[in-house]
Amino acid sequence: MLRVTLEQWRMFRAVVEYGGFNQASQNIHKSQSSIHNAVQKIENTLGVQLFRVEGRKTLVTEAGELMLRRANYLLDEAAKIEAVGQTLGEGIESQLRIAVDEIFPQELLYKVLDATSSQYPMLRIELMESILTGAKELLANTDVDIAISPFTLADGFSEELCQIDFIAVASPSHALHAITRDLTLEDLKSHRQIVVRDSAISKRQDDGWLGANQRWTVGHMRTSIDMISNGLGFAWLPVSSISTMLKDGRLKPLNLEHNGKRSTPLHLIFNDGDRLGPAARTFIGELRYQSMNLPASES
Repeated sequence: MLRVTLEQWRMFRAVVEYGGFNQASQNIHKSQSSIHNAVQKIENTLGVQLFRVEGRKTLVTEAGELMLRRANYLLDEAAKIEAVGQTLGEGIESQLRIAVDEIFPQELLYKVLDATSSQYPMLRIELMESILTGAKELLANTDVDIAISPFTLADGFSEELCQIDFIAVASPSHALHAITRDLTLEDLKSHRQIVVRDSAISKRQDDGWLGANQRWTVGHMRTSIDMISNGLGFAWLPVSSISTMLKDGRLKPLNLEHNGKRSTPLHLIFNDGDRLGPAARTFIGELRYQSMNLPASES
């Protein structure tokens, strides 16, 4: 039998989080005396001092820090259990939130979404398009249920879906195509590079070669493709996104001496499989199936 309740641990965490008993009382809508009693119950039951008072400040002790880490894990797991129970109780989920990196082949994504909706016609799907670490951040913030990202999770589920090929391209009229020999990275430095900005907010990450002296940074892959097809710069772009433009001549691969082609993996990631409902599982199954059918150059 546990001698300290989850609610008592929750009130202890609130004191640390909000910086004092009064502040905790205002934020979690419990009386200050209730919070004091909860903390004292923990201290008396376990024989440990959780806080010390310095002037007007209530500071967590070293032992309190250790207990807080354990309490955080306990409370987070309790929340997960409730969420799983709610999912099971509700049956089929009414909404599915998905973050997808913009380099993922759109035609494949549309097939997966359509197949999922065919099985669950009443399902509301919210699609969030992202760049670089954006999808992973959305998942970490619980803004989405599933993500397709170039980055894996330290904790949670990660599975490689496919490899996305990139090639360096520019408009056929671009000055770089007038150079008859193999191009070097030094040649690229004097021309404008178009870069797509990481869509994450907290910890953005640059990716790819960024050696050009002049660089334009944009928010979406489509903007980058439009700029390059209009002769405004060069970039490494996913082959799956520009295949039609390569075939009809609107874009032309740069004749680079080295690194003209690159590849990056995309991963299926989610935090807790037990919390995913049947519609989410159907989406994942369709995603795996379609990813297996990608051409060799994209998988």
